[in-house]
Amino acid sequence: MVQKEQGIQLSLYDYFADSEDFTLKEAEDAVLNLMKKEVKLPSIRARIYEGIDKGLFQRLSKGVYSVTRDQSTCLLIEGNGRDLSYIANNSIDFIITDHPYDLKSNKGGNRNFAEYKCFRYDVKDFQEKKRVLKPGCFLVEFLPDKNEENRVYLNQIEEMAISAGFRFYAQVPWIKGAGRNTGRKVKDRENIVFFSKGKARELRRDAKKEKSDPSKEYRMSGAKRMLPSSFEYPAPNKKERIHQAEKPLDLLKEIIDLISVEHELGLDQFAGSGVAGEAALESNRDMILIEEDKDTFNKMKERISRKEKVQDEKIL
Repeated sequence: MVQKEQGIQLSLYDYFADSEDFTLKEAEDAVLNLMKKEVKLPSIRARIYEGIDKGLFQRLSKGVYSVTRDQSTCLLIEGNGRDLSYIANNSIDFIITDHPYDLKSNKGGNRNFAEYKCFRYDVKDFQEKKRVLKPGCFLVEFLPDKNEENRVYLNQIEEMAISAGFRFYAQVPWIKGAGRNTGRKVKDRENIVFFSKGKARELRRDAKKEKSDPSKEYRMSGAKRMLPSSFEYPAPNKKERIHQAEKPLDLLKEIIDLISVEHELGLDQFAGSGVAGEAALESNRDMILIEEDKDTFNKMKERISRKEKVQDEKIL
């Protein structure tokens, strides 16, 4: 269970994201009176100080702080990714995730969740995703290729998302490369399903209108560019990956670039290796990574720490 202190930190980060600065008194007033959180004042101060260590906030002077925006950051949370209660409504710009789905056909290929806590989505999962996601923004779900064993569940996922208020946008296969033998039941591909919260926001430039009127910039609904017919990236090498369902870094970077712009905030509820966080940092986005398994969380923490250290060295 994610602790309340993490909710305070995320709430402050989101609440003051567009402010030049904020005082300790303003933070206390926001948490106690606006967010209605039942916490003590020392706990609020402690969360701000922890946020400074993580790079979320910076101290401008005594009792005056600001949200860090000049450098991308990852907030790592060890907890249940299905519990998003501490994340504010309409605060996330994109969600990319691959849940540990409870299917017999998990075995084979590059994933085998026999010893991992698996589950099946229900409609409440998508209601929570919709609640935290901003209008028009994208939810991206990695799902297995459809077969006789999983087709009912995969159809249910689509229907649950739509019933929760999402729109189906597109489905694009991830082709893992030729010459791989992953067994009879699991093909060398996964499906990447794109949903939008309501009508997709206007990320794509309208070249036709701009051609007729070059003095203006026109945009149309949808991802930043036309989605490809397939994403073709080899799966990570088994000896190098830190999670059995790890995705290629370049694949995640391409998806993030398609569905968001710089300095936006993403979420991976079932972060696993943390590769989505690394991709976000390299794409100048902020990211929240949630992982419940302690060993996996520690490996993810090491990965992101190394990446953030490299970024700091580049800035210096």
